[in-house]
Amino acid sequence: MSNTSSSVSEFILHCAIQSDQRSGIISALTIILLTSLFGNLLVISVIIANPHLHAPMYLYIFTLATIDLANSTVLIPKMLSVLLLDSSAVPYGACVLQMFIVFHMEALLLCFMAVDRYIAIVHPLRYHSLITNRTVCVGVLILNIFGIIVILPFLFFVGELSFCRTNILPFCFCDYATMVHISCSDNPKYLSLLSGAVFTIGVFSLGPILFSYSRVALAALKISDEGKRKVFSTCLTHLLVVGLFYVPLMLSYVLPGAGVKLSTEVYNVMVIVGNVLPPTMNPIIYSFRNKEINVCIHRIFTRKRTVLLVKKL
Repeated sequence: MSNTSSSVSEFILHCAIQSDQRSGIISALTIILLTSLFGNLLVISVIIANPHLHAPMYLYIFTLATIDLANSTVLIPKMLSVLLLDSSAVPYGACVLQMFIVFHMEALLLCFMAVDRYIAIVHPLRYHSLITNRTVCVGVLILNIFGIIVILPFLFFVGELSFCRTNILPFCFCDYATMVHISCSDNPKYLSLLSGAVFTIGVFSLGPILFSYSRVALAALKISDEGKRKVFSTCLTHLLVVGLFYVPLMLSYVLPGAGVKLSTEVYNVMVIVGNVLPPTMNPIIYSFRNKEINVCIHRIFTRKRTVLLVKKL
């Protein structure tokens, strides 16, 4: 690319992975992609096909599965094409779209879901009056509007960046902070706003999550031993997913904005773990452990098996 150029039509993903690790990473990403696609598509299909699942909790699960499906299909296939086919060029628009998906508001959705469980377990008699399909839909709408408002400044900032030195991104994905680092724009606003936004959203969403699950855990101490085990198991698994999502992503965004330089390998691992693992685990944690969804899935596969047996006869 010419040194005098200030705008680019595409970015080059330089997915620097050692040759002895490449096959293992390709296998892991393929398994994660297939698991995520199967799990999230199955959850979405089951909820759509069963009217009795059109209830607040399942609307949250449906929204989470939709976000996770978009996340997996935007990020992992491109990583695999870079690793398998050396298809490293990404059009400018597609790169910005990938960045937009990475900035999704799953953090706030996880917060809503934690509050939903808090009200259901700690205030069960008030749950149906406080949490309705209408309130969930309004909440998801507000979540998306807020997400767009938060993301818009960064989309404008990307348009302001000039790339006079290189258009090579030293990672397997498109990322806003990396675009700022390779650009010729030295204005600190580009990264300081990112750190501030991520920190603010992280605190205001993680706080209610921790509060909700701690109150749920305290409420569990007053019920039977079997109920305690079930509630504590649910809390721990939900917090595991929350931790896998929050910790690496918050650190990967906040630290560079605060002036801390991360190595390519560390940054790669942080963003991949935060964006790739939760979409794979969410269907297992939030959906397949749910009795109603399990029953519906069992009916689907037993019905198919019955149809196949009838056709053979």
